[in-house]
Amino acid sequence: MPTYEYRCDSCGYDFEAVQGFSDEPLTVCPKCGSPVRKMFSSVGVVFKGSGFYSTDSHQTSHGSTQTSKAAPPPKPTTEPAAEPSTA
Repeated sequence: MPTYEYRCDSCGYDFEAVQGFSDEPLTVCPKCGSPVRKMFSSVGVVFKGSGFYSTDSHQTSHGSTQTSKAAPPPKPTTEPAAEPSTA
């Protein structure tokens, strides 16, 4: 179950409450009885396992690894142009 943070509007008391998703939010400060409001903060996210990062390699059906890098473009040839014949 998630833990929610609350702050009292009157006395500034901060507290946490473990509640289910369907539970009603708290409305009264346990310290002074004044109204409270739910605080929102950023949530840390951790991705575990393979496949979440661009540096991960992917398994092929033969068991070898294959990276997602594209093949480099072909290099232009540097052969000299043929001179027109004067025949």
